[in-house]
Amino acid sequence: MKKRGYHHGNLKQALIEAALSLIEQKGPTGFTLSEAAKTAGVTPAAVYRHFEGREDLIAEAARQGFEMFADLMQFAYDNGQPSALAAFEATGRAYLAFARKHPGHYIAMFESGISINRTPELALAANRAKNVLEKAAGDLSQHIPPEKRPPASMFSAHIWAMSHGVVELYARNTGASSPFPPEDLLESGIGIYLRGLGLVAQDD
Repeated sequence: MKKRGYHHGNLKQALIEAALSLIEQKGPTGFTLSEAAKTAGVTPAAVYRHFEGREDLIAEAARQGFEMFADLMQFAYDNGQPSALAAFEATGRAYLAFARKHPGHYIAMFESGISINRTPELALAANRAKNVLEKAAGDLSQHIPPEKRPPASMFSAHIWAMSHGVVELYARNTGASSPFPPEDLLESGIGIYLRGLGLVAQDD
């Protein structure tokens, strides 16, 4: 790859794209800033114009990932309207779809060890994504009697954890195998959870 040095047209984004590629290949701790620079076709010194270290680079990749993730979750939620159930189930499917389509971002967001509170911008993007799922859970939980209604934050946290577990075990080529597609596992798991809350009918 031809080096472009300090005159790279969009150096910052090129470094982020390089980091995402390396994260997919080697994991979030398996590459150096020098490797990211080489992959982007710039000199190692050029990296420090935008990032103080590897964690700053990964944090920015995570922030961009959360922005994309929040947009996808919002799109899924909106497409499920006016049905609260359809909107909620769509956000669950969107989680799995994002992990499949953007593995580098997903790893930076959830597996890098970078705190979402590392920067205000990262925290804002992460919370925007969380709030979409919480809104969907809140809408659906309105169909539960108040005295039996779990907090929307707990409701959404349960589904987030279930989605994350399916992704980690069965959708990221970790070696774990299942006789069922990850999509079916997630859909049936959410269905069981919603039946327990009385939000969908019991199976005959």
